Amino acid sequence: MTNRPGKKDLPKLPPPQPVAEGWESLAEEASGGVLAPSPELEEALREAAEAVSAQRAQAPAAESPEAAAETARIEDLSAELVETKDRLIRLHADFENFRRRAQREREEAVRYGSQNLFKELLNTVDNLERAIEHARKGGGGNSENLLQGVALVQKDLLGLMARHGVSEVDAIGQPFDPAQHEAMAQAPDASVAPNTILEVLQKGYKLRDRLLRPARVIVARPVEAAVEGSDGQATD
Repeated sequence: MTNRPGKKDLPKLPPPQPVAEGWESLAEEASGGVLAPSPELEEALREAAEAVSAQRAQAPAAESPEAAAETARIEDLSAELVETKDRLIRLHADFENFRRRAQREREEAVRYGSQNLFKELLNTVDNLERAIEHARKGGGGNSENLLQGVALVQKDLLGLMARHGVSEVDAIGQPFDPAQHEAMAQAPDASVAPNTILEVLQKGYKLRDRLLRPARVIVARPVEAAVEGSDGQATD
């Protein structure tokens, strides 16, 4: 029977050493416990530093109270500018509409402005036609009826003109006024003051305060003084 060695007879082995994992253990063993630099680590650190720098560059710096107030004022002015621009666009559109409407109304006034006047003149034309027709039926000896018809037409026409602001220029017995009268001749007359209108050759008319046609008149002039001739008799 073979004798088995005892526990005390076994050789003593050195304690097991921990096995290092990864390149960190290898680098530590090679450098005597100091971690050696690695290209991968340096690249990772560089990328992290660049990312932090970029984030700091993008982050807005803290604004001072003056800068914040200036920013708020700029925003208010920008909003006011947008509102003013919109208001100007609307105002321009309204002005264009008004201009087109005014031009259209002006063209219509030029073409149809006398519509009401001629509409009222139709009654005068009717009366004149009736007077002429009545005179024709009455024969040549019925001139009185024709005269009455023409007088009626004249009355209607003068009334129509008066309703539209047309009036006759005062002339007989008035002082001559070159703004309203046109002198066609002069006649001596001692009974009136010089430059007094003696006779109207053609009546003048005005539309309210605007002259339509001056009155053509004859104006008085002073009577020449008698001059004594060589024979001692007075001559004109």
